[in-house]
Amino acid sequence: MKLTINVDVTPQEARTFFGMPDVEPLNKMVVDEMTKRAKDNMDTLADPERLIAAWIDMGGKGAQQFQNLMGAAMGSMTGAASKKK
Repeated sequence: MKLTINVDVTPQEARTFFGMPDVEPLNKMVVDEMTKRAKDNMDTLADPERLIAAWIDMGGKGAQQFQNLMGAAMGSMTGAASKKK
């Protein structure tokens, strides 16, 4: 026998039901900050020479900082998950 159940819920309701955190405020903060930085750097983005110079300046340092940021985020998520258990 095959049984199919369809549940009509919003993504917010599904996250709440499964006990997942509400990331909407965090998402809004990230999008707002990215928008602000993009507006602040619009002149650099429009000038190819300045854009390339900015990329070269970042080099490996920017990649290393991004990797550290992602590692810290994953570490905090794993720590929070293990505390719940």
